Amino acid sequence: MTKQPRHQELGLTDAQVIDMYQYMVLARMVDERLWLLNRAGKIPFVISCQGQEGAQAGAGFALNRDVDYIAPYYRDLCLVLIWGHTPKTELLAAFAKAEDPNSGGRQMPGHYGDKQRRILSGSSPVGTQIPHAVGAALAAKMRGEPCVSMVSFGEGTSNQGDFHEAANFAGVHKLPVIFFCENNRYAISVPETKQLGCTNVADRAPGYGFEGVVVDGMDPFAVYEAVKRAADKARSGGGPTLVEAKAYRLVPHSSDDDDRSYRSREEVEHAKQTDSLVRMRMYVLENGLLSEQAEEELRQQAQKQVNEGTEYAQNAPYPEASTLTQYVYGEGE
Repeated sequence: MTKQPRHQELGLTDAQVIDMYQYMVLARMVDERLWLLNRAGKIPFVISCQGQEGAQAGAGFALNRDVDYIAPYYRDLCLVLIWGHTPKTELLAAFAKAEDPNSGGRQMPGHYGDKQRRILSGSSPVGTQIPHAVGAALAAKMRGEPCVSMVSFGEGTSNQGDFHEAANFAGVHKLPVIFFCENNRYAISVPETKQLGCTNVADRAPGYGFEGVVVDGMDPFAVYEAVKRAADKARSGGGPTLVEAKAYRLVPHSSDDDDRSYRSREEVEHAKQTDSLVRMRMYVLENGLLSEQAEEELRQQAQKQVNEGTEYAQNAPYPEASTLTQYVYGEGE
């Protein structure tokens, strides 16, 4: 008997896998454009998703975009694209234009938020989104709603007090929340070996009374399987799960960082060979989900979206000075 392709064993359709790959390609192309715009002096800052697209695609497709909440962190470009944002919206954010759906041009790039799409707004201090996601899960439980809240963060953030307080509260009350750690091995310049007293971030979960799972973050299907299982458990009243996706940050921490001071070029180049985008491209071609021509057309279409989004965002208006306090202070009658 012929063995089913891996995605079919997991219950994913061919179309869903193509969509996952498309979002990964789109996120990478938007990210690369942001770096070019920054180096050209047109936008002030970039904080990159490169190397983490596969983890985000796997997690995003494991949830229900119609009912679930996400509290993304600043690298979650692929995740928010899956959740309904577009290259145009994120380029509007990068240029700080008035139409930016995240903050109306008031936040740094990578600070995602969208009430209509159930994306909880993030802030600059790392980890502040974690208690918020737990709060959303508490509200869902109190209302009897079948939704799950997923919060993502890096391994460095797992060392912050916000994470520990939120995890403890979620464990005590068995809340429908998924703690999704995208472990990219470096908290800016500090390697994980100098951050953790334990081997994995997921090892901490039992201390809060729930399960911790470690998966290959460069394998979208492994992440999908783990997050889908965690979501199903949370929806059925089984409480939280900490899913740690081991990935790798392929570029500097941000556009203001020089990663050559703390890691070798050989290490980075090796990671690029096993990047999730490389692996996913090979998978869709080898399993006949896309032909070489169709894959190239997919990339051309993604590039077109990025080009159109860039042109639109560059020419879009900035916020009016009269709206300075909007979304910051309460509006009077």
